Amino acid sequence: MTGFKTLTRAEEQIMQALWKIGKGFTKNIIAALPAPKPHYNTASTLLRILTEKGFVKTENNGKTNLYTPAVAKDVYSKASMKQLLKGYFDGSFSSMLSFFAQEKDISLQELEEVIHHIKSSQ
Repeated sequence: MTGFKTLTRAEEQIMQALWKIGKGFTKNIIAALPAPKPHYNTASTLLRILTEKGFVKTENNGKTNLYTPAVAKDVYSKASMKQLLKGYFDGSFSSMLSFFAQEKDISLQELEEVIHHIKSSQ
């Protein structure tokens, strides 16, 4: 993924559904979305925008399009986290963890699991 492109909340919901099903037509993607589901035309517009942004590949299948992710979920997640770190925590992972610890959103056990994971991946 060259250059980080952000997604709107609606675009990200469409991508989450598409990542979940792997590939599908507009109606399949809508079916994979939580309620309230968007109107067919709204989903189609979002899929067109996602195609233009390079997140989705389109394969013409008669009168309908078959959509597949052009960007893997883990690639987008990694880029999103880097952007979050840079924008809100000055690029510091420890500042982010400190924030969550202070807000009581992360337990000591979870912090220890993160440390263990970091040590085992080095």
